[in-house]
Amino acid sequence: MTYDGFPPFISAQLHYLINHFAHPVRVEQAWSGSKYSNTLDRFTLLIPYCLDTIKWDVIYNAEFPHAPPDIIFGPEDEDFHPFYNESGGEGDSRDQYMSYQRKRVGEVDDDRLKFEICTMLSREGIEMHMSSGVEKPEEVKFAVPLMDMNINKMVVGCPWRHPQKISLQVIYPVNRKYVSAPSAPHLKLMSTPALKSLFSVDDVKLPPWLDGMCMAEYLPHLEETLERQVSEAVSLIEVRRRFIEALAPLFGRPIETDSVFYRKSMFFVASGAFSFLVLFFLSTQFPKQQPSLMLQSSMIILGVQDGNIHKWLREHFDYPEKATGPCQLLFDSYDPTSIGSLHVAIHNAAA
Repeated sequence: MTYDGFPPFISAQLHYLINHFAHPVRVEQAWSGSKYSNTLDRFTLLIPYCLDTIKWDVIYNAEFPHAPPDIIFGPEDEDFHPFYNESGGEGDSRDQYMSYQRKRVGEVDDDRLKFEICTMLSREGIEMHMSSGVEKPEEVKFAVPLMDMNINKMVVGCPWRHPQKISLQVIYPVNRKYVSAPSAPHLKLMSTPALKSLFSVDDVKLPPWLDGMCMAEYLPHLEETLERQVSEAVSLIEVRRRFIEALAPLFGRPIETDSVFYRKSMFFVASGAFSFLVLFFLSTQFPKQQPSLMLQSSMIILGVQDGNIHKWLREHFDYPEKATGPCQLLFDSYDPTSIGSLHVAIHNAAA
């Protein structure tokens, strides 16, 4: 985002926060606190916390921009009063907020929660959050980082600025009375958004939560499964790369390719006056999941050009998962030199 409209000092502070904070924070909105000026001096920050987002309003004064800002926290956090450290800023406030929430959770009168906290505190990076309100039941949320694995270093040419992580969100309802058979917590596997280019946690089936189980018993098996699947996802990068390379004898060298994850490749094909693009889209599950093929051209039959771009997406075709070579996957029953059928397909898509 741009920082136009802020006084230079506040703009510099905001720019540094957005680009150097350990977590990817965002500005939701900005406004002016003055009735007589449009100078921006306050904004709402969206800060990742406990696999969710908290909103803090940061209030500077444009007339005294070097003064420490006020910070307005959420309605459930009226007892949170951090000490503002100018060198740490909002980053230091987040650390204090994490300690504040851990203290709140530790004071909850729930035997199962107390036991879970004792067994999980040895794990690094755990965040917790106490949620309560008139219209919703009390619950405690845990964000548990999984796997001692540096995924960034496993990917050649890694484009990620922040470390890619997989975490388990665990939500316990608060039971202030003794319950002989407490219900299983709500479990949700989550990851940093950019990781989907390599591995999607949506494809992971969580192990069942057995009666009487605690997190210390549940996590090792889950982490073992995830480590194996992430390693396999990294190895599939090379499979996709070899597939794209094997297309060169049929289509020539690609004019554009995702050179990190090899999820997409584009080729230019021409036959006489008719030309079009051939795009291949490969999922993270390739070759178990077949690729998609898109034909794209600004021409229709007889070489008539109407200025529009016409697309034809083909997601279902003969695709033997086990084949003798990458090209066989697509072209066992298709003659790639027959431009006529592709020409008609483009024409039909444009009709």
